[in-house]
Amino acid sequence: MKVGTDGVLLGAWAPVDHRPETILDIGTGSGLIALMLAQRTDAEQIDALEIDPDAYEQATENFEESPWGDRLFCFHAGLDEFLDDPEQQYDLIVSNPPFHTEHISPSDAARKLARFADSLPLEELVAAASVLLSPTGFFAVILPFKMESHFISGMQEAGFHLAKLTRVKGTSETPVKRSLMAFSRQQTTPDVSELILEEERHEYTPEFSALVRDFYLKL
Repeated sequence: MKVGTDGVLLGAWAPVDHRPETILDIGTGSGLIALMLAQRTDAEQIDALEIDPDAYEQATENFEESPWGDRLFCFHAGLDEFLDDPEQQYDLIVSNPPFHTEHISPSDAARKLARFADSLPLEELVAAASVLLSPTGFFAVILPFKMESHFISGMQEAGFHLAKLTRVKGTSETPVKRSLMAFSRQQTTPDVSELILEEERHEYTPEFSALVRDFYLKL
């Protein structure tokens, strides 16, 4: 599992000002977002879910070798299994869900499983928020912009309110590519903003650099 910009964005952007004590990363892949949140917070418990066996092993190894190994744990399970027997609620839930539905060859079955939308339907994420999010917690995701309104509607129907929205553009001249969204059970005026990643190719904007610089050796 490669380190992708989407995961870095969500790990750096997810709201933590409410000082979450428990965090859940759904579909953790290599464990990137969970590790970033361990660096950003003092949360005592950071759980991660991963269905792919190779990615699960990689995430577990990354957790154990990190400075925060005592706070990180990865479950080898799908979200549907996890929801069958929920043991607690979380103050922060994050997910960089699979949404690529283009054809991938059978020879790359593991990546197909991890990247295809049917391995983690958006409806399951809404259900997860309903069951697993604490009363004062936040649920944060990153999705393609074209899915923004659909997902917001689904969360609103489940009783959640949009708290924070950042639309992401590659450059000032390109269309919005991603939507970073955070929801809560509390009604509030959403904080809406735009983030541009690059001024030119490989020349990052000050806003993007400020958001992610704590996670790069060189930027």
